[in-house]
Amino acid sequence: MRRAIRTATGGSLIALASLAAAQETPAPVLAPPVGATMVAQPLPQLSDAQARQLAKLIAQDEVRQGLRQGAPRDLSATGGDALVRVALDHARAVHAGRLDASDFERDWGIRPQRFDPLPGFADAVARDRLAAWIASLPPPYAGYDALVAGLARYREIAADGGWSSVSAAPELKFGRSGPAVAALRKRLSAEDPQVAASGDKFDAGLLDGVRRAQRRYGLNPAGDVGALTLAALNVPVTTRMRQIAANMERWRWLPAQLEQKRVQVNVAAAVLTVFDGDAPVMSMKAVTGRPGNETPMLVSSIHSVVLNPPWNVPSSIADKELWPKERANPGYLKRNGFRVIDNGGSKRLQQSSEKSALGRYKFDFANDFAVYLHDTPAQQGFSRFDRLASHGCVRLEKPEALAKLLMKTTPEWQPAAIDTTVAAGKTVRAKMAEPVAVYLLYWTAFASPTGQVGFREDPYGWDGELASKVEARQAKQTLASL
Repeated sequence: MRRAIRTATGGSLIALASLAAAQETPAPVLAPPVGATMVAQPLPQLSDAQARQLAKLIAQDEVRQGLRQGAPRDLSATGGDALVRVALDHARAVHAGRLDASDFERDWGIRPQRFDPLPGFADAVARDRLAAWIASLPPPYAGYDALVAGLARYREIAADGGWSSVSAAPELKFGRSGPAVAALRKRLSAEDPQVAASGDKFDAGLLDGVRRAQRRYGLNPAGDVGALTLAALNVPVTTRMRQIAANMERWRWLPAQLEQKRVQVNVAAAVLTVFDGDAPVMSMKAVTGRPGNETPMLVSSIHSVVLNPPWNVPSSIADKELWPKERANPGYLKRNGFRVIDNGGSKRLQQSSEKSALGRYKFDFANDFAVYLHDTPAQQGFSRFDRLASHGCVRLEKPEALAKLLMKTTPEWQPAAIDTTVAAGKTVRAKMAEPVAVYLLYWTAFASPTGQVGFREDPYGWDGELASKVEARQAKQTLASL
């Protein structure tokens, strides 16, 4: 996912002249890194040519990076220290996120690293390399670059008028024809250049286009134009643009370099992938938290695998689900392997490892949300396309394979030892010789290098909320710069 090289945006279009630095002593300014204590530092002074160039670069980049919707703003009247402050603020927003610490929800458990743009900016002014400095600011990941390209593509679609809604109709079936088919074809062609925009026949080419769209939206690619497909197609282009911008903001929260070996879970898509560098080495379906029991975003390290884990039932689940079942059907708890543990006045439930809802494998990592990855006896859940059904933890389709992969460098826990312990049924915590980074992320928009964007539903409503917070924070910063 990490790019080896980033090229300067527009570097081949702009001739950078060597300009003498201003001789006067610049006025001090408070220019802190994100979240740091403010310290007075002198601002570099811009030449007139640099000020014109910088104003244009920032205005264009605000739109390019999804921080501003619509046309670029006019910064030509902004100069001197005011323009420098705009540049430093823009740098923090692009590199480490637009949000303030107070904007984060509790479940958004990822925070950007501190970033002070002033040293790099001062060097760019001194060496007259402002375009290269602007180009160096975004997160150094191909996934982010692809969303930048995708956003540009959807801006073009919006500028061309966007797309019209497609209504349900009997003729939206293979082999049929009519106005509704023509409307469907035109709608698909807006995002998919392989679909011819004109024609009213639901032919093989259109069927393929429907299936491609369903794959982009994470739906069953059966080719049937049902309610879910129509709902995805009828999301306005402006909403898709805000969705892309929200996902770009989340990219800015990630560290500047991801670990070589890591486990990543896309909560929205309910998929786990293991990476070695940029290469995925294992992937599997997952079941993540249902709305109301959201799986949080977080970064941690898996340090151990519990084999044959019992389930210590959270009080919220016990109170809402299990105690009522026991009252309605006495003996329910005993039949399902639960035992009541008296904690001196309060009672909690623990399910034995033989019948544990956690299955045979539990992957532990430190976090403030009491969530983890685990096996499950409810394998039927992985056959669904919509797999948001847990209480917040992440259920895994192939936990045994993941355990053996993560334990590969732990001599005492090679596959035979794992199999023997699991078969014996005894609960054992197997500590990993090398902890592996784990990322729980919320990606609802991701793109290919050509800008072809795949979308997922926003089950938690986080996209709209985040986009609104980014827009509000950007508007506030814009007013402050006037």
